Amino acid sequence: MTKTSVMWFRRDLRLADNTALTAAVANSDHLALVFIIDPNQIVANGSVNQSAFFASVSHFKSVLKAKKISLHIFSGNVTTVFTALKKELPEWQDLYFNFDERGYGRKRDQAIATYCRDELQVTPHPFLDFTLHSAFDIKKQDGTGYKVFTPYFKQWIQRPKKSANYDLKHSEVVKKQRELSCNEATAELKKLIRPCDSYAYENQIGEVLAKQVLIDFVSHKLADYDKNRDIPSLDATSHLSRYLRTGEISIRTVFDAVSQEPESDGRTTFIKELCWREYYNMIYAMYPDQQEKAIKTSFQNVVWQNNEDHFKAWRTGRTGFPIVDAAMRQLNETGWMHNRLRMVVASFLTKDLLIDWRWGEKYFREKLVDYDPASNIGGWQWAASTGTDSVPYFRVFNPTIQSEKFDPNGTFIKQYVPELKSIKGKKIHQPNQLTDAEQKAYGVKLNDDYPQPIVDHKAARLRAIAMYGQSKDNF
Repeated sequence: MTKTSVMWFRRDLRLADNTALTAAVANSDHLALVFIIDPNQIVANGSVNQSAFFASVSHFKSVLKAKKISLHIFSGNVTTVFTALKKELPEWQDLYFNFDERGYGRKRDQAIATYCRDELQVTPHPFLDFTLHSAFDIKKQDGTGYKVFTPYFKQWIQRPKKSANYDLKHSEVVKKQRELSCNEATAELKKLIRPCDSYAYENQIGEVLAKQVLIDFVSHKLADYDKNRDIPSLDATSHLSRYLRTGEISIRTVFDAVSQEPESDGRTTFIKELCWREYYNMIYAMYPDQQEKAIKTSFQNVVWQNNEDHFKAWRTGRTGFPIVDAAMRQLNETGWMHNRLRMVVASFLTKDLLIDWRWGEKYFREKLVDYDPASNIGGWQWAASTGTDSVPYFRVFNPTIQSEKFDPNGTFIKQYVPELKSIKGKKIHQPNQLTDAEQKAYGVKLNDDYPQPIVDHKAARLRAIAMYGQSKDNF
């Protein structure tokens, strides 16, 4: 008896080391490859994040087509699409997919697995693929999940890791593929890729490029990653996050490549960063409503100021704090932001401006090409002191000190805040201290060319500590 299966792609847009796809090809005689545009996950007016993701989907479809492999793209409720597929493929018996462990994806996958089994008589085959370890694998002795990173990491690093599997042959997919005649959502896919966002995805997507980015990082940046990763002007981070987010490269491929390099502090530090990704995946699975609720309930009732003018200044890079403004402009111009600066701008929004961390998380969700809910929400709750193992509420990043420490010559600032590029010396970090004569000499007029600071950091810090302390006392 022949076996007909469907491979359901989501955020695993690759052929190499794709766990579900490898299993599907090995265990099927006929195989249809599908991607479904789920209206429940679509932002009505679009976003940079959305454009970049679907540009990767479109690119993946084109790459497969060149290999004589068809990826069928549909749009609609997943159960409706699968019901229609079953009518076209009455012999369809098995569904292969890499499952999601957290958030909306977890609920969807559980519901679809039940629906396929009970209503369509199709056997679901879910596989762990997005992380090295399941969110439910690493527990404390009492069986509960970790809320502190360091003990989690100590367990995580000792666990054996599954290596990447490159056994899949493209020719096998071609030989076994089953074409479909259902109407595809070609027009819908095109609409989701906004040309105005092309700066964030053009010539920056695909499985081949992802592998090259990994090779370049391991060859030229990994050994000194611990020393250089916090310096934004050096561009010393991996830039792999966007490809891990879309699944254009697997976490196993990354881990294997890094682990095979000579031991160094850079390698150790980077592996720890990969573990943070898994830690936040575990936290999201433990706290499925963390996108809306503070994990630390004692800070659930912080009285946020939520000043709209301040939020606009933060979004547009017009706060009067050069490192904050440079970081936000980098995000707006490229769809990406240096990791150290993500912490700086998040601390500034939540502590200096006392604006709800959920506002910042939502803005990052719209703008980041590497947006991953678990890492983004985890990072924001860390900065806002509302999450697990987060920065203490009384620790408030001083943006000027951060600027002087990590961009001492203002190289990064001058790249993204060109109105300050003529300023020499330490005043690049505090242009509000320029005298009238210096403003004239440097060709920058405060309030006109560049704003004065929208808050006084010292006063804002004390205000934030008081507000957080009050919330804690009233809990």
